[in-house]
Amino acid sequence: MSDCALLEPALSPELREELLSRWSEPHRKYHTVEHLKYVLTSIDILRDAGLEFDVAAVRLAAWFHDAIYDIPGPDNERHSAALAAEKLIDPRVSDEVARLVEITARHLVADGDINAAVLCDADLSILGASAAEYDRYRRQVRDEYSTIPDAYFRPGRRDVLKGFLAQPSIFYTEIGVKRWEDRARSNIAREIALLE
Repeated sequence: MSDCALLEPALSPELREELLSRWSEPHRKYHTVEHLKYVLTSIDILRDAGLEFDVAAVRLAAWFHDAIYDIPGPDNERHSAALAAEKLIDPRVSDEVARLVEITARHLVADGDINAAVLCDADLSILGASAAEYDRYRRQVRDEYSTIPDAYFRPGRRDVLKGFLAQPSIFYTEIGVKRWEDRARSNIAREIALLE
């Protein structure tokens, strides 16, 4: 993906560089600038397919959604939301961005919340990637959690993946379901089999 995905008029050059620096921290293996580009591109795919949502707010939320990423870090999304509230000056923008960032902690979207639906679908779109892309993602996630022994990582990861499969749909938008759902379920089932 090109660096065009990283152009964000609402970000000052200084804030853009600060965020890119965070996304480039050496302990990150999956939650990197490449993941950010992937999410931004997926947001644009949903927009270009005709979904109407607050594109600026959702793209800004993508920039902030993993801006703080500690491993293990149960409060990463809360801290990232606080960072958005601190750095974005206009409260009409910062409140919505912070709200969206917090939703990515569990990817649970209320009916009618199109901004959150788009952000969550874009964040999870890697699940519906080709098998080769998914396998790369799977290895990167394991590398990110390399300090966690297999005895803890494998059952925890398996539970997360089974949680996705237990949902009626992994994705919230009709376009996301059509584009990513079937491959996501296939990829996840394959990974679960490897974990077991």
